[in-house]
Amino acid sequence: MSSNHRRLVHDPEGFNSATWPLRQDQLVTPTDHFFTRSHAASPAVDPDTYRLEIDGLVERPAGLSLADLAAFSTREVSATLVCAGLRREEYLALGPLPGELPWGPEAISTGRWRGIPLADVVRSARVAPGARYVQFTGLDCVERQGRRFGFGGSIDLAKVDDVLLASELNGAPLPADHGFPLRTIVPGWIGARSVKWLGRITLAAEPSANYFQTRAYRVQREPDPTNPRDVSGGIALGEAPLNAVVLEPLRDQTVRAGAVRLRGWAMGSGGRAVTSVEVSPNGGVDWVPAEITIPGERWTWSLWEATLQVPRGRHVLAVRATDASGASMPPGVAETWNVKGYANNAWHRVTVQAE
Repeated sequence: MSSNHRRLVHDPEGFNSATWPLRQDQLVTPTDHFFTRSHAASPAVDPDTYRLEIDGLVERPAGLSLADLAAFSTREVSATLVCAGLRREEYLALGPLPGELPWGPEAISTGRWRGIPLADVVRSARVAPGARYVQFTGLDCVERQGRRFGFGGSIDLAKVDDVLLASELNGAPLPADHGFPLRTIVPGWIGARSVKWLGRITLAAEPSANYFQTRAYRVQREPDPTNPRDVSGGIALGEAPLNAVVLEPLRDQTVRAGAVRLRGWAMGSGGRAVTSVEVSPNGGVDWVPAEITIPGERWTWSLWEATLQVPRGRHVLAVRATDASGASMPPGVAETWNVKGYANNAWHRVTVQAE
């Protein structure tokens, strides 16, 4: 890792970390710069005894070894993984978020993933009538509310054609912290649905009942007065929202007055292309078009640059983006706030001092 980059660690165990500043010169994130997000230690998985269990509403349940999985064809997908807590720290201006990691704009990475199309595995199991969801369960061991279980979640059955069962990241086998030997990659959705250390696929009539889908990764706008951290009444997170971030200059950086170069990333929602990126020298009063310098692929971010004239003094630089649906980013965090601080896609602002 370059000396210009450092690793931010957000928990005592070191399960949750990211490289900062993010790389701005290439679409794909080097593997050693990838962010990590886990709720327990990476399990030690023996490749010789590993089995991927396929069950539920299927006519042909199976326990597939790595040798069995090698018989399936593979493909490569470029996809950006977005932590649901990306930019959560900006919500802290409105008040504390107890128990939540204070992620900034660093919890995002883009990889080239190779693996088996989920649709091929599902077809081989022969989906039975009534199946509407695909549930995933990992081999890790998480403890919540006095129970131990694997991290899990589900997607709509209609999404399977986009999903990969990945065994490689950036041309090499998955590292342990990224899900060895197999993980799901659900392009365009929050990272929590890309379950690592995949141990079980269940076809079902209902979404996953896993704790992390029913009680954690949900957007709830109003706190429950009897249990302020409970979000079980909220809406389960799915697609990552349209978003854009200023990566250069850094927050609170001192810059030379005059022409200041801004660089960053932007990403549409649901695989939609980013159609415009704009930057502001004064917190969103005036806007200047930015140039997309490295266009992304369908499921990735794009990288952009712009130059602003910034006089001496303290200034709030901002960025906003629009995607092909016509959607735009909301101006402030008060409009996106929720109990657990997920999916912040307000205009991203960076304060700098020009001298």
